Amino acid sequence: MDTQSDRPETGLGGRVVLDAAEISRALTRMAHQIVESTKGAADVVLLGIPTRGVPLAVRLAEAMADPAGRAIPHGILDITMYRDDLRRHPTRTVGPTTIPRSLQDATVVLVDDVLYSGRTVAAALDALKDLDGRPRSVQLAVLVDRGHRQLPIRADHVGKNLPTATEERVSVRLTETDDLDQVTITRPSEEI
Repeated sequence: MDTQSDRPETGLGGRVVLDAAEISRALTRMAHQIVESTKGAADVVLLGIPTRGVPLAVRLAEAMADPAGRAIPHGILDITMYRDDLRRHPTRTVGPTTIPRSLQDATVVLVDDVLYSGRTVAAALDALKDLDGRPRSVQLAVLVDRGHRQLPIRADHVGKNLPTATEERVSVRLTETDDLDQVTITRPSEEI
């Protein structure tokens, strides 16, 4: 098996730390963890945080579907107006929040690509409070946890813990948004 230092540089810049097969395995493992921690996922609702959290939520829902064909509800939680950096970054249109069913007494699993400072998750929790229904619990599933938290937030389900330096950039690319499944780390001197 390749070690991180054996991985090739990508044509897009950076060192590949997860390829398509590893992303798939990580999501399968996370799906099993969610089903186990929620005792069968009967009342689970997956909410993807745009942009890449949305296709990850869809993939997790597919991996969690039971053999009888019971689908896991999944939707989109737009956090744009809840971000604390809205003044520094122009507003981007993501699309409306889409909730597949009532959140009353549900176990909501927020899904995102990278957990870094914790500010995106804090915004998601604020957005969640404005929706109808009071979830029984809220969990967090992320493909990559890179550390460097600024807020006391912890992921319940992690595809890969990836210690990084603060100046490094972790890029998640998914087929649905980027025509490629890959996670890379880029140092500032390597950026294109």
